[in-house]
Amino acid sequence: MLIFTSRAPMKIFPRMIAVLALLLSDPADAIVGGGVPSAEGIGRSVVTIVGSRGNFCTGALIAPGLALTAAHCVQPGAVYKIVEYGADRQPQLRDVKKVAIHPAFNMQAITAHRATADVALLQLEASPSGKNAADLGVPQVPIVAGSRFTIAGIGVAVRGEGSSGGTVRVAGLVATGQPGTLQIRLVDPVGRGARDGLGACTGDSGGPVFEDRQGTPAIVGVISWSTGPNGSAGCGGLTGVTPLTLYRDWILQTARQWGFAL
Repeated sequence: MLIFTSRAPMKIFPRMIAVLALLLSDPADAIVGGGVPSAEGIGRSVVTIVGSRGNFCTGALIAPGLALTAAHCVQPGAVYKIVEYGADRQPQLRDVKKVAIHPAFNMQAITAHRATADVALLQLEASPSGKNAADLGVPQVPIVAGSRFTIAGIGVAVRGEGSSGGTVRVAGLVATGQPGTLQIRLVDPVGRGARDGLGACTGDSGGPVFEDRQGTPAIVGVISWSTGPNGSAGCGGLTGVTPLTLYRDWILQTARQWGFAL
């Protein structure tokens, strides 16, 4: 397991400032394809992660001070912060104390949209105010095509326009192909991935995925990648999800080592 600290208490990196400026520029009310803004419900667990290299991703609280995200979002060699918004929408950066990346993660696999252990944990200096932790679960088996899921993220609503990101949004998608314990591919239930529709985009990586079923919503996966329609580059086609089936035990073990009880 790769664990590293990610702290720079007195330094704000220029690329972080640039990302924050984009996220504060009148974000549009849509996830890619017209998702619904949701500051309540499952949206209350969602946090914004920014890195000193200029990237931004989504995470989700699974305990006060503990966030789950995608491993490819928090690679070593950079400093990461959580963005906390006040009532006036002015951002404050909160420190990330530790990052743990699943030891089986492979970056080349993510680039090729193949299955890998794309999960990571962030130990935060303090839990963001106004946020609630979500329960942790796994998808019900067997996972079949047509199974319904809800994704949440802070990514862009228009590909290539950073200013359209920064708002927590949700979208209901369905599984396609042959979903399993290694990877789930989701599509808009209307367009079915053949034309522009709902889906994850830049900044939504690491966002929580919830299975639509009765009871308290539980995170069953994280957003790993996306494509445009018919597998083209972009967004609004496929949304690739890493299910937690094989990785929940690692998450629980790492959390316990850090003093968290899930």
